[in-house]
Amino acid sequence: MIPKYRWLAAVVLLFGSISSCSRPETQGGVLAKFGCDSREGVIQQVGVTVDNRIKKEGEGSLRFAVGEPAVLRLFETGDIDIENAVLVYQANLRTEDVQGRVYLEMWCHFEGKGEFFSRGIDRTVSGTVKWTQLEIPFALKSGENPDNVKLNLVCEGSGTVWVDDIRMVKRAG
Repeated sequence: MIPKYRWLAAVVLLFGSISSCSRPETQGGVLAKFGCDSREGVIQQVGVTVDNRIKKEGEGSLRFAVGEPAVLRLFETGDIDIENAVLVYQANLRTEDVQGRVYLEMWCHFEGKGEFFSRGIDRTVSGTVKWTQLEIPFALKSGENPDNVKLNLVCEGSGTVWVDDIRMVKRAG
């Protein structure tokens, strides 16, 4: 009887250790979350509406009707406390009749050094897609701490794009 319980305990421990490896954000956590229930805090106010019918979470999502290629400026963080880690920009996107690619773009500003970017050109959506989470990383070395981070959405063509549940996540470097 006792060997059965040992085997069961081993299976439970193994399952617990495997499932804990599947959540990378627990190594650092969510640094910031940007609500898309209103236009409050959104940098680009022209061409954006709040859609209370189509949303991933919360009360609404930001909807952009894009007629030509554009960089949609969403949010800026100001100074954040992170270094020697990977800064991850996550957002949920939905598209309708998009011609061209849509992807995330993040600009990190470092005092005295300038701006550096990360673009998700290898993680894009186009056409008509249901909610899809995209993310892009920016690796920071020891002593590298951005004093501002700009979160953008790049549309290389025309169509309708919704964005919701935007997060900045810290992961171990």
